[in-house]
Amino acid sequence: MTPQELAEACAEVMWNDDSASQRLGMKLIHIAPGHATLEMTLTDQMTNGHGNAHGGYLFTLADSAFAFACNTYNQRTVGQHCSVTYLAPGALGDRLTATAREVTRRGRSGIYDVQITREDGTVIVEFRGHSRTVTGTFLPQGSDR
Repeated sequence: MTPQELAEACAEVMWNDDSASQRLGMKLIHIAPGHATLEMTLTDQMTNGHGNAHGGYLFTLADSAFAFACNTYNQRTVGQHCSVTYLAPGALGDRLTATAREVTRRGRSGIYDVQITREDGTVIVEFRGHSRTVTGTFLPQGSDR
């Protein structure tokens, strides 16, 4: 199995069990080793008292992209630490794109950066996630070779 095929197979297994991302209307647009792109449209249930995107939903979109990016190697991986910076508001109806990329991966630890952009290209969130590999795989052992 090529690294790309492995990433796609892991994402398929993970997506099938990810009811949170699915129920929020997220779509997995792209997957590659150490990379993921997800999209989500902001609904009225996702807005705060200012009429903007609630930060928790923006965080969830970034966190989901981070999760898919760091789980492309057939090693179950979880978030260990993250930080998020909100740069601009999202508004009702905005189609948001979260793009996650691997910065470094060594041993059981990794660092991933995620940007969320609006359709007009404005970056509204910068997220950095630190990952930690735990016990388990998505596919049977030997499938990643």
